[in-house]
Amino acid sequence: MDDARPFLRSLYSQAVERAMPGPAVLAHLPPRPRGRTIVIGAGKASAQMAQALEHAWEGPLNGLVVTRYGYGAPCTRIEIVEAAHPVPDEAGLAAAGRLMQLVSGLGPDDLVIALISGGGSALLPAPGPGMSLADEQAVNRALLASGAPIAAMNAIRNQLSTIKGGRLALAAAPARVVTLVVSDVPGDDPALVASGPTVPITATREEARRLAALYGLDLPQSAANLLAGDANPAPRPDDARLAANSTRVIASAALSLEAAANSSAEAGIAAHILSDAIEGEAREVGRVHAAIAREIQARGRPFTRPAVILSGGETTVTLRGRGKGGRNSEFLLAFALAIDGVEGISAIACDTDGIDGSEDNAGAFADGTSAARIRQVGLDPQALLAGNDAWTAFAAIGDLVVTGPTGTNVNDFRAILVR
Repeated sequence: MDDARPFLRSLYSQAVERAMPGPAVLAHLPPRPRGRTIVIGAGKASAQMAQALEHAWEGPLNGLVVTRYGYGAPCTRIEIVEAAHPVPDEAGLAAAGRLMQLVSGLGPDDLVIALISGGGSALLPAPGPGMSLADEQAVNRALLASGAPIAAMNAIRNQLSTIKGGRLALAAAPARVVTLVVSDVPGDDPALVASGPTVPITATREEARRLAALYGLDLPQSAANLLAGDANPAPRPDDARLAANSTRVIASAALSLEAAANSSAEAGIAAHILSDAIEGEAREVGRVHAAIAREIQARGRPFTRPAVILSGGETTVTLRGRGKGGRNSEFLLAFALAIDGVEGISAIACDTDGIDGSEDNAGAFADGTSAARIRQVGLDPQALLAGNDAWTAFAAIGDLVVTGPTGTNVNDFRAILVR
């Protein structure tokens, strides 16, 4: 493991570097309008996006961007507000209201630049009719514990909000809205990033009801009532009032994985990208990755050794216990158990935003000795996995990866080295 860690950590660093929003924003600046320029935004990378835009923009502009606590960046013309994630708070509620006010009353010659990145769903709470902030918080908790994929979560959130699903863009009409997106969702559908405040979603109210039933969501009565009716309709993707708007995905997991693969190749080790859009239970995805790594190690297929396996996307965790951790550490604990005692396999799994779940680590390292070392310190790795307590397992053996907030977010990054 000591030999593999620097190499694996360097691949993660390359992936994060490629996802940094500053250079990406500069490459996608829209032309100056005849009228005003207003900047709005939400997400874990949105403050860094605002900083880059502010430095490069020639001409007047003002605006407001909301990001997660600890993720801010210094700006002079664009106000940066911090709020809670993953469960929304009063600061986010106030910011959402201010954003709606900021874009109201604009004309056709005005330009709104929307800087959207992952995490914006929680950072822009705007409860639907009849709902309170406490209701929206309860909805978020239910979604986070459900194991539902991000597309399903956002299809439901969209129907219970007055800002998501293109409603913020509709409030800005007839001004033109240019949305720049740092994507954290499998498939890079911009309508799903931050629940698409400026990009209408295709999912219908009926689809949201079906998904809520499928995942057995215990919703507050006010949310259930709103979902059951037809109040608070969202604009459709073909709404004529939004026809002049445009959306560009400027950073994504696919680009980050390609950067890591190139870095590995430069080190003389062939890298193979499985997918940038892997979803499913983190522990099950971990076991599948372990099976592939063991096949390479034992039989030299589907790839010859040495090899690096890369993947991204957004796994989920269905809460069964009260432990600490996130989806990347849970992936790795299941992975470690599945390669227990196998030599020559090492892995890193981290969230590209620098925070994996409930603690302050980005993720962790694991290899064929991890499970045995966890047992040596008096812990049971199987029991810890059963209780969603992967953080405790890796903290006990010193294998956490701690970076602090990175300033970007293109979701999970996984790299497995088979020597």
